[in-house]
Amino acid sequence: MTRWLLGVLLLVASVDLAACPLCLGAYQSSTAEQLVLLKRAVLAVPSADGSSYRVVEVIKGERPASGIIDGAAVHLKSPAIGSTSTLLVSDDTWPMWMSLGAIGVEHAKWLRHIAAGKRSVDMNASDWQARVALMLPYLENSEPLVAEIAYGEFAAAPYASLLTVKPRLATPKIRKWLADPKLASRQPLYLLLLGVAGNAQDAAAIERQVDAAWKSGDATNLGSMVAADLQLRGPARLAWVDANYLRDHKRSTRELEAVLLALSVHGNANGRIPRERVIQSYRMFMTEHKDVAGYVAQDLAAWQYWDAVPEYVALLNSGVKQQYPSYIAIIAYLRQSPAGKSGNIDLPRPEGISSEQSTGTVRKASAIPVLAQ
Repeated sequence: MTRWLLGVLLLVASVDLAACPLCLGAYQSSTAEQLVLLKRAVLAVPSADGSSYRVVEVIKGERPASGIIDGAAVHLKSPAIGSTSTLLVSDDTWPMWMSLGAIGVEHAKWLRHIAAGKRSVDMNASDWQARVALMLPYLENSEPLVAEIAYGEFAAAPYASLLTVKPRLATPKIRKWLADPKLASRQPLYLLLLGVAGNAQDAAAIERQVDAAWKSGDATNLGSMVAADLQLRGPARLAWVDANYLRDHKRSTRELEAVLLALSVHGNANGRIPRERVIQSYRMFMTEHKDVAGYVAQDLAAWQYWDAVPEYVALLNSGVKQQYPSYIAIIAYLRQSPAGKSGNIDLPRPEGISSEQSTGTVRKASAIPVLAQ
């Protein structure tokens, strides 16, 4: 039993990897991802004494033969509530069912739509656009599990897909959610949505928040605030970000990581802030912060931008001490470049790292988030 439960918990934990980098700090395991991955899901109503569950809707897979699930075969995430239906999931190799929480039967069709979808890693831009459109009406639904599912999918979505629902976003609701202390953990996402849907007054308010964070050195939600600020103000605002964060050597590592992450989502979206402008800020950051210049290498590689190869080679040969994650990212970038693949770059090896260790580390570099994602 213990081994089975451990396997369940590992699977639940593994779905966090697809989360939006600006929202991951507040993001919990995706119930939607579990519905996609697992083979069986039903809505069932517990008996008065909890000794059994009567299946009322099949979400995925086959209905249990008798329509009844023994209560002893159910691992509860939370206590069953009266006659409210509970979402139970299982897999072909599991001897038990696991409860994901209470949810109304009226949401069965919505759950089936989710369960029939793709894994996050298999979704393209069109899939994500459809997914966030499906989830939008359910953000902060009165049923906690419904709201959790909707929020989790928005938090996992690429920033570009959030932009596609702009016409349907209700700005007054977003402002209300941001003002609710009970939703503090969800502020990173709702700040991004306010940046997408907000007006001039919202732009001024967010700009004041960014200025206050800069004065205090507070990095809390800074990435989302800067991303929203840039979405509302446009490329002209990036000059302020460059001067007050990326060129300021008094900024903390957490602040720099947050700002770079904000630039990263804009660079990936390549919309309001063009990717070319983000790269310009990245190149300036590399010059100003040589010891962590590799913090932007992963994005540059993903965007197939190889003009930074000579600069990175010169940096490695300069003797400037690199922070280790930065070094790994630079090596990975150089090895992915056309010059690196053709063997035209003589990559140095840091002192104290053996050939075997260096090779093994670099192989994994593309899978290691350099920033606090």
